[in-house]
Amino acid sequence: MTIPKLVLSSPADILAAVPYLVGFHPTDSLVVAGVAGPQVRLTTRWDLPVASEDLDLLVALLRREAVTEVFVVGYGAGALVTPAADTVTRLLRAGGIRVAESLRAEGGRYWSYSCDSATCCPAEGTPYDTERSHVAAEAVMHGLVALPDRGSLRRSVQRCGGAAMRQATSRVMADLRAMPEPGGPVADELAARFVAEGLARVRRAVGLYDSGGRLDDEGAARLGLDLAVVRVRDEAWALIDDRDAHVALWRDLTRRLEPGHVAPAASLLAAAAWHRGECALAGMALERALAADPGYSMAILLRQALAHMMSPAMLRDRMPTPAELDDEMGPARAIWLAPLRALLTRDVPGPASASVPGGRQIRSPS
Repeated sequence: MTIPKLVLSSPADILAAVPYLVGFHPTDSLVVAGVAGPQVRLTTRWDLPVASEDLDLLVALLRREAVTEVFVVGYGAGALVTPAADTVTRLLRAGGIRVAESLRAEGGRYWSYSCDSATCCPAEGTPYDTERSHVAAEAVMHGLVALPDRGSLRRSVQRCGGAAMRQATSRVMADLRAMPEPGGPVADELAARFVAEGLARVRRAVGLYDSGGRLDDEGAARLGLDLAVVRVRDEAWALIDDRDAHVALWRDLTRRLEPGHVAPAASLLAAAAWHRGECALAGMALERALAADPGYSMAILLRQALAHMMSPAMLRDRMPTPAELDDEMGPARAIWLAPLRALLTRDVPGPASASVPGGRQIRSPS
């Protein structure tokens, strides 16, 4: 993630920036931020305690991202942080990557592992206040957000749809069930029309959220069903860039869609968050996707990428453009609508069955 115009010139500045880099204020965590020139290229976070094998892929990741130096920050008691900070520092130095600063923070004070002078780094720690930092003010000005804790980030992807959304979904599904059954000479023509309209709705939705707007319930329900068609979903995936609109759109649909419809939108949220370096958000979105559909291939692919600490660029650079998708997939065919028709055979869950089953635990550098 690139943080524009933030100057990190002291340990207090680093501690003020980290919550905006990971999206929330960490506790009992180890954070490594990799820098290339003036930019923070990536930020990884682990719950403490962390197994040493979970850190083994870190150096390779930093090299792929052309990182030249890192900041290491541990949050929590010394007995919890120090072993992890020592391990990651040893790995980084062995890999030829400079550790610019290594800190432990607890109770509004920090200690530097890089400094052994009692004059500037007293044994009782140095007080700091992230709320009053100019770094925090500049981060907010640039639109960055730091939620109070990891639980707040998780709640930001949990379902919030209610009766109105269920009713809108029922209406949209009833309309779509009126589509002619596949077969006959016009089946592919009808599929082509549906796909073209779905692609247009994806683009309009991105533009709407880019301008600060929001889909109404029927629009959200319809787009959620459009995404059951892989060509439409892949259009949304191919369009993902650094704009906030992609995270805003797919987070909104992840929260509002019925559980059985949410896997594509949640997977797109994961892709958009990962694109921006927000691995914690990406991991939580994948939990939602896989809770809804444990076999959903896009979510499984992204989960593997996160678990193996792949760079987002490695997959992004392989993503086809919309025009290339047209060339690769060819004209729309009736069979493309089979996943949608499968959804339409299901009833919309009522209030008593609307909760999402427990998601799988995902180990990722979040």
